[in-house]
Amino acid sequence: MQRRSSAWATLGSVLLVVAGGALLWLPFHTQYALDDWQTQLRATGVPARAVVQDQVTKSGGNRTSPSTTMYFRYEVAGRTYEQEVGCVEVCRSIGEEVPIWVNPADPGDFVTDFDQLSGHRGRIQGGLGVAGFVILVVAVPPLLSRIPFQRWFPPRKPRRRSIAPVPGGAGFTIRSKHKQGSRK
Repeated sequence: MQRRSSAWATLGSVLLVVAGGALLWLPFHTQYALDDWQTQLRATGVPARAVVQDQVTKSGGNRTSPSTTMYFRYEVAGRTYEQEVGCVEVCRSIGEEVPIWVNPADPGDFVTDFDQLSGHRGRIQGGLGVAGFVILVVAVPPLLSRIPFQRWFPPRKPRRRSIAPVPGGAGFTIRSKHKQGSRK
């Protein structure tokens, strides 16, 4: 019965490591996809000018620094839209005009001239990435403990030192960095 529970524990550890790795990979994949979308939107989007209508700063729960969001107002095909953009690297002043490229299929989707996409994208994936890291930290040690390293790599046996017999000694040799006859 010990063998069966050990197999289930190993399988569970392997599954946790795979799930944790997938969750940790998700934010990176999402960022690459958003970068590709941003490039495509700049190439195929409708150019427009947005005006920063408002900025809202919230102290962010478990974060140490506050979170600031800009609210943009822009016009596409005769309709006025409002959308939010997070202040990640750049935060423009209220009333400032910003060049944007709007998705013709979804006018609420745009990219700014400072390479920020509309809305707050990737937050959920970032949270899942943190969860994946925690799962890996928890699951990897039990998985590594199940690998039979001792069987595959047996410990080396220590070499035996030969002890030269010393007349009048009991098999003990004094080793010193200093020469015996150098004292005056």
